[in-house]
Amino acid sequence: MQNFLDEKQQAVIFIAAFAAKGDMPKLNKALNEGIETGMTINEVKEILVQLYAYVGFPRSLNALSELMSVMEQRDQQGLKNETGKEATPFPVDWDSLQSGTRNQTQLVGQSVKGPLFEFAPVVDQFLKSHLFGDIFQRDTLSWQTRELATISALAAISGVNSQLKSHYSISLQTGLTGQQLWAFIECLKLKFGDEVVVNAAAVLKEVLSLTHHNIPENPVAEKP
Repeated sequence: MQNFLDEKQQAVIFIAAFAAKGDMPKLNKALNEGIETGMTINEVKEILVQLYAYVGFPRSLNALSELMSVMEQRDQQGLKNETGKEATPFPVDWDSLQSGTRNQTQLVGQSVKGPLFEFAPVVDQFLKSHLFGDIFQRDTLSWQTRELATISALAAISGVNSQLKSHYSISLQTGLTGQQLWAFIECLKLKFGDEVVVNAAAVLKEVLSLTHHNIPENPVAEKP
């Protein structure tokens, strides 16, 4: 696993997954470990802010509150909190919908449309303009890191396999490899139960099969 995902990438997985689960004690530990790997406060903050688009404001706000507590605890202990860079401000003539449509198309690999968005076009507009236009345009995190956080959050909760499948595919578009995504499954296996791990592995195997990526005969998540 260490050969395919570095310490920061592994920290992203646990921060996003425990934030999505709403497990504050484990998130507290993951936040401290992430900061110790060299993640800046703004990078961590950006992960937790982005998660509201996938798991809702309550989980995101609770996780941000936990980050504030962690920072206060670290300050009291004399531990370093590196703030890091702020996101580059958008131009005054910024068009979220136009830019978001372009970003989404690049991430997915094709323009996104379908019956669901015809049925509820406002959702399509919100996704393009706000998620992909406003959030994904912020350069505090790379698109690859944002996708790693997203699949971590989606894998940690139930009933969202369709979205997990889509974001596995987008993760590959950002440059994450099939080996790295199997390493992601290994990370989940370290701290999550069989229900999470087996489901995430099954969805990944389907995606890699459809995209003709190499699938190990006995991926770690399927070993007894």
